[in-house]
Amino acid sequence: MKRASDGSGPAFFSKVLQACTSRLGPFMVTVLAFIVSAAAVISGRPASSSTGDLSEFEAGRVADRDVIAEQSISYTDENATRLRLEAEEKLVPAVFAFSVPAGVEMRESYERFAVLSRDLFAKRASAETYRLAVQAEFPGAFSGDILNTLFRDPSRDRLLNNGASVLDYLLETGIFSMPQHGLDQYNPDMVELLRTAGSRAEREQIRYERILTRDTAEEAINHYTAGGNFSSSFKSIAGALLMPFVSENVFFSSVDTERRLAETRAHVEPVIRRIERGDRIIRKGFIIGDEDMVRLKALNLSLSVRDPRLAIGAMVILVLIYGFIIIYLGDPRVMGRRLTRREIYLLSVLAAVYLLGALLAPGTDDGSFFPASIFLPTAVVMMLPSILISSRVALVMAAGLPLSAFLSGSFDSAAYLFAFISGIFAVFVIRGAERRMDLVKAGLILAAVNAAAALGLLLTNRSPPGEYPPLIFWAAFNGVASGILVLGCLPLMEHALNAATTFKLRELSDLNSPMLKRLFTAAPGTYSHSIMVGNLAESACQDIGANALLARVGAYYHDIGKMDQPDYFVENQTAYNKHNDLAPRLSATVIRSHVKLGLEKGRSLSLPQEVLDIIGEHHGNSVISWFYHAALKRESQVNMEDFTYPGNPPRSRESAVVMLADVTEAAVRTLKKPSAARLEKFIQELIMSKFEQCQLSQSELTFRDLETIKNAFVRVLAGHYHSRIEYPKPVREALSGTGPGERG
Repeated sequence: MKRASDGSGPAFFSKVLQACTSRLGPFMVTVLAFIVSAAAVISGRPASSSTGDLSEFEAGRVADRDVIAEQSISYTDENATRLRLEAEEKLVPAVFAFSVPAGVEMRESYERFAVLSRDLFAKRASAETYRLAVQAEFPGAFSGDILNTLFRDPSRDRLLNNGASVLDYLLETGIFSMPQHGLDQYNPDMVELLRTAGSRAEREQIRYERILTRDTAEEAINHYTAGGNFSSSFKSIAGALLMPFVSENVFFSSVDTERRLAETRAHVEPVIRRIERGDRIIRKGFIIGDEDMVRLKALNLSLSVRDPRLAIGAMVILVLIYGFIIIYLGDPRVMGRRLTRREIYLLSVLAAVYLLGALLAPGTDDGSFFPASIFLPTAVVMMLPSILISSRVALVMAAGLPLSAFLSGSFDSAAYLFAFISGIFAVFVIRGAERRMDLVKAGLILAAVNAAAALGLLLTNRSPPGEYPPLIFWAAFNGVASGILVLGCLPLMEHALNAATTFKLRELSDLNSPMLKRLFTAAPGTYSHSIMVGNLAESACQDIGANALLARVGAYYHDIGKMDQPDYFVENQTAYNKHNDLAPRLSATVIRSHVKLGLEKGRSLSLPQEVLDIIGEHHGNSVISWFYHAALKRESQVNMEDFTYPGNPPRSRESAVVMLADVTEAAVRTLKKPSAARLEKFIQELIMSKFEQCQLSQSELTFRDLETIKNAFVRVLAGHYHSRIEYPKPVREALSGTGPGERG
């Protein structure tokens, strides 16, 4: 804040930018941005280059001229990097891991043998009994000589303990289970042994000749005991005594090995080559090799050549982008709102589908120009949110999704530009659609835009003439297909989301719908009132830039809860008022109930949530004042909540407009000979009354909007209640078709 006050720093430039934009306006700022962008495109091209067009060179052909590097560059040698990666992967050892259950099982098996032996020794069993008991528990595991030697040895308990310690040594060293195939793709000299102790992992690299398997276990036992402090009697029987219990407890781990490979790949540095300025890349009269072509591609010298097609193509793209922005900023009806959970879900699904399609986008390896997004109906993902949610949300997707695909490497620059242009124009052409066949027309317009974008990209890439017709055709077909796909997908999306689209709202606004015909039959006064409220709300919403169609539909259905008890509402009463026989509290209960009943009927009709909100909010939480004051005259203490509508104050502009139109239409009926001046004053008082009751605090309506709404109401009602010419009696009779003494 301090830096801004002394006229320096970022805050100062922010103020300057704000002042410029407020004075010039969005249109002029966009024009200036276009001029700066166009100047950058034109001035960014070097004036000349001695290398010329490099598309004439091809591997295996004899070069007819030299190519010399005009600047020093560094590039990644893909072939050398691949060879380095393959070598590093080959050096990765296969990873083996201990199996704790296998080791436990081996140790427990030996313990059973030791416990059985000691138990028989303690019972002074004979040698024959001992041999038979062991054979019964471990059939075929031991020879009789080994058991006799163990039985007759005076230090037999010590021999059993020695066997346990040697077995622990084997378990600690690890007895490997070696796969028959697959290890030849890893390090040929050694493997890696992974030991885990709790959360800690230890790695040990072991050469193949040191690996202990079951086949070499007996030799290892004899070698270990020979160098240890063991008795000669134990050394003579150690191998035969322990081998029945020896099994593999170390196994190949494909998961850990693949993780080790992934770590290696991540740390492999690419091979960087450098071309110095003045290096001769191609020599005249020599055969062009693959390495020469790699260096040519790395130089990318063709981009430094001045070519009018580059500037023309870039200008076409700029005109398309900035033209749309100017048109979009010129529409005062663009607005944003909060997204519901269902809309966030829809956007997530569409984004996932878009990015999946981008990842699976077709490509070419023959060097021809091929924007992948031309073959993907990317505009569909922009058009659906534009219809189902809002155009602003769709524009964000049109800018963000192609950029995501570009940054992920799925789109190149040409594919990104085509998808971006197609997406933003798809949002624009779909905004005026009011009938489902308009989607097909939008597809045709989008086809023309796509064709122009493809033409600009082809010119920018300086593609050969043979590539123009097929790519322009497919670009145009992309637009037509997008319109047809939206036409087919939209009904499913409307049903799944129950969205208040223009098409669904138009179907609901049909006065011949069963519900509105029932309303006309059961409560004609309410029907007439709803139609008039719809006219008022639609006119006001058009003037403030809100959704006029949603407001009209909401007005048509806002009082459908009155159908079950129409005689309790004044617009349906003829002479007798049923409330004369009811207590004020009971009358208020009947009046309040039409909001809840209306919501129940709306849900049974599967009305969109936006229409249900209008039904539930058209009275807000205001007080039914007439019956409240009547109750005050009868009772000393009255609970105001008993006379308060159960809804919430309107949370959208359309809902607030319907509330104001509802109270205005009902109140104006009480005026006698309403003139424009009387209507304006009366409506102003009604609107301010709702404002003072805090019924408009959540609707985002401004005071300017309220003034516009008032003027719209006055205009409509003044036309409805305009004064008529007083015809002479004979003329009145002739016009009405009645004779003297009769009533029409």
